[in-house]
Amino acid sequence: MSPGRSRDLDEDDVRVRPGRRSRPRTKDRPTHDDATIGVVVTVDRGRCTCRVDGHEVTAMKARELGKRSVVVGDRVALVGDVSGTTDTLARIVRVEPRTSTLRRTADDTDPFERVIVANADQLVIVTALADPEPRPRLIDRCVVAAFDAGLQPLLCLTKSDLATPESLLDSYRTLDLEHVVINRDQPLDELLAHLQDRVSVLVGHSGVGKSTLVNALVPGAARATGGVNAVTGRGRHTSSSAIALELPRGGWVIDTPGVRSFGLAHVNLDRVIHAFPDLAAGTAECPRSCTHDEPDCALDAWVAAGHSDPARLASLRRLLRSRDAPEDD
Repeated sequence: MSPGRSRDLDEDDVRVRPGRRSRPRTKDRPTHDDATIGVVVTVDRGRCTCRVDGHEVTAMKARELGKRSVVVGDRVALVGDVSGTTDTLARIVRVEPRTSTLRRTADDTDPFERVIVANADQLVIVTALADPEPRPRLIDRCVVAAFDAGLQPLLCLTKSDLATPESLLDSYRTLDLEHVVINRDQPLDELLAHLQDRVSVLVGHSGVGKSTLVNALVPGAARATGGVNAVTGRGRHTSSSAIALELPRGGWVIDTPGVRSFGLAHVNLDRVIHAFPDLAAGTAECPRSCTHDEPDCALDAWVAAGHSDPARLASLRRLLRSRDAPEDD
């Protein structure tokens, strides 16, 4: 071939690249039977901090989990480096079945539900008696969410040095709702007794003292605290993500960001009714798709026959109406 003249090419000169999917495909997936089990204690920008055998491991969700969410409280299977040393990263390959799921929606018309916490036992509804003023509708909504999730609700009233709790507690007596009244100058022994050996989620709007409580319950937690806006009477957000913290005497508390709304578009009425065993049996004669707050509801006859206290039915219906009532009432 003369200089400067290109050589004729044939098929032997063509470079053949293997296709992206040239490897044999299989439906078999690793079972990860030897994975290490951990508990998610916080999630931040896609990275999960997991507690494993007393130390913390940073992990990312594995690709095979797809769009499945991983939230605080989840028990997860981890592979890779689970030593927890600096600059190491494990993979979450499996989320274990949840025993409970606390959810909320952005508002009552939003069909998209957001999972807040998994595997909790108790929902602690933190409410200030003053500064800011209590919001009973929001409390009602949190009680409904607890019943829907199968959690035990606990009403925790803070700032009792500024106002008395009697009038607020009166409206919840027929619900048999357990409560604790907190004074900043008194020890937290009563609250600790409710929290010991349980996984408890603290929920409430900003400024009610959730983070202050957590700092008192868990020395070294260093949760940021904030005051109340003097113009709006609302608290300022200080926590941006949920975090699970271990209590010195046993048990866990999960501090969540302050909420200004608690949508209940996801709520299943049957699960709420089951939290009222004295009324649940009376729904057997209700019309199909009964909301339990309408003229044909069989619960009126059930109560009239002496099977339950009329005040209990009134309380149930008040909770059910909270799904449609403004939260600021």
